[in-house]
Amino acid sequence: MKITGTFLDEISYDIPHQNWGEKEWETDFRSMKSIGIDTVILIRCGLRQSIAFPSEVLMKRVNALEPFCDLTGMFLRLAEKYQMKFYFGTYDCGLEPEQIDFLNDLETNMRVVEEAWKRYGNCPAFGGWYLSREVSRSRGRTAEAYAKLVSFCKEISNGLPVLISPFIQGVKANAELGIKAGSIALEQHEKEWDNIFSMISGSVDTIAFQDGHVEIHELQDYLEINMKLANKHHLHCWTNCETFDRDMPIHFMPIKWEKM
Repeated sequence: MKITGTFLDEISYDIPHQNWGEKEWETDFRSMKSIGIDTVILIRCGLRQSIAFPSEVLMKRVNALEPFCDLTGMFLRLAEKYQMKFYFGTYDCGLEPEQIDFLNDLETNMRVVEEAWKRYGNCPAFGGWYLSREVSRSRGRTAEAYAKLVSFCKEISNGLPVLISPFIQGVKANAELGIKAGSIALEQHEKEWDNIFSMISGSVDTIAFQDGHVEIHELQDYLEINMKLANKHHLHCWTNCETFDRDMPIHFMPIKWEKM
């Protein structure tokens, strides 16, 4: 199995910050290049008050903390050096979809996208956009936000591709939320994502479902539905193959090869 892309998860929900500088990150990029990685995706440029570049927009609008270095600029330099495409991840306010002030959040992200493109758009490695909002089903106005933000990203960047990476509402996702329930029924998963895809078709280019939230024996059925819907709505379909094991009591240990 060839893995060609990976997420840069320095601004994280559940992984401690590494506080790496350029020396440490270059070692990582060199290793990624050696195994065939050609695409790196900044998982988000900001989460709540933590940000990956000195964004004037986010420091003013959400009281973000000024970062110790410009991680985004560094990632773009390293991506160029190691001949990789870089996808810029949008801002995540950290709220559940139903709690988000839709218009304010959309405006914040548009201003961040505008700021990022002005700052980094001339970098040769800048290859696309990643919408950082991760959902597993129809919630709030997420699909509408996807469509509107994608249109803005493409307009400002002359049509650069856009990626999203949702997850499946599986038994492991429920367990992490303290919900005692099995995975979402295949029929319901298909119904909800058929509707979401109908709203983002023609705007989002690539869908990459996370594969770690359902049991191994369930996964193939969900992946087949995802591929069928992607083909129906003319979306590229990648797999976000998670390399950590959600079955372990400690987050996030490396996964066993046979489970990957």
